[in-house]
Amino acid sequence: MFGKRVRTAKRRRWRAVAGTLIALSLLAVSLGGVVLWQNTYDLREEHVTLRHRGADLDGVLALPEEGDGPFGLVVFVHGDGPVDATHETFYRPIWESLAKAGYASLSFSKPGISGSEGNWLDQSMQDRADETLAAVAWARARPEIDGRRIGLWGASQAGWVLPKVAAQDAGLRFVIAVSPAIDWGRQGRFNLLAELRRDGASAEERAAALRRRETTQRLLQAGATVEEYRDATGDDDMTADRWRFIAKNYTSDATADLRAMHGTPVLLVVAGHDINVDAAETETAYRELLPRDSLDVRRYPDATHSLVKHDVERSTVKLTLTAVFAPRALFADGFLADQRRFLERLPDSRAAAASAPRTPGR
Repeated sequence: MFGKRVRTAKRRRWRAVAGTLIALSLLAVSLGGVVLWQNTYDLREEHVTLRHRGADLDGVLALPEEGDGPFGLVVFVHGDGPVDATHETFYRPIWESLAKAGYASLSFSKPGISGSEGNWLDQSMQDRADETLAAVAWARARPEIDGRRIGLWGASQAGWVLPKVAAQDAGLRFVIAVSPAIDWGRQGRFNLLAELRRDGASAEERAAALRRRETTQRLLQAGATVEEYRDATGDDDMTADRWRFIAKNYTSDATADLRAMHGTPVLLVVAGHDINVDAAETETAYRELLPRDSLDVRRYPDATHSLVKHDVERSTVKLTLTAVFAPRALFADGFLADQRRFLERLPDSRAAAASAPRTPGR
């Protein structure tokens, strides 16, 4: 009798374990479905290659899910760092929003990243502008793209690239500038002080950091080697490539190029929690340097430099879960929709789309 009770209890436990495993399996399948659904976008992505200065750049052309075109186009210009064409999928919610306005998106991995040849740390801001101009020229030859409706989207470091491109190509239809800086030197100092405040640095730590910064500036002006920089500052993490990149670009200033932009319509996006760029300085400069009727400014008080919601970005767990389960919710409220509306409200945008010839065979 006792043995029977034991066998009955074991069967019950196994049934409970089996039921739990089945429930967990169903939950995993359900969550997998949610992840798949949330990370599926209304886009048609095509792998493309741009040949520029003897090297191949690997890219993505993201077309609206429906329609034959020709479509308007947004050419993406990355910020700092080793960025691939999708920015590790970060761009896709933005591409989808732009597609709702009838625009395709074009983005290339930086040289040396994800199939692109070369080394992005070899580039000056003018090199980056030349690469963007080459991407625009390539796109104008594509039958599914309306060459009259091509513009730029760029973030952070792209703030020194976008105005150069727009100043050199008067045919560009618009620029969307997200958290751009004006002056490389002032931006670096602002970022340093903001990070020190965030980290609760003491007055002594702040003074020491500023002294190291002044030393770095003197070394750059003197054309010092990376070894001389390391010896003077104790920063052994600085690579030769990175030092060379900084030396090429530390005098960057967007002021002259902004003045030369031919009145190109600009959507300036600034964030309330930006510790990388002085958003107030940027907005003031754009208002002073650009014609009033060409500038549209959108502020997002709850956003960080990347336009991710502040409360999401400051929590690793929340950031990870949101990126996996609801990537569109990463961005500040209104950010995606405001870009779509900006494109839809451009003068003659709808008329150009309606009157453009249809692409044969599509």
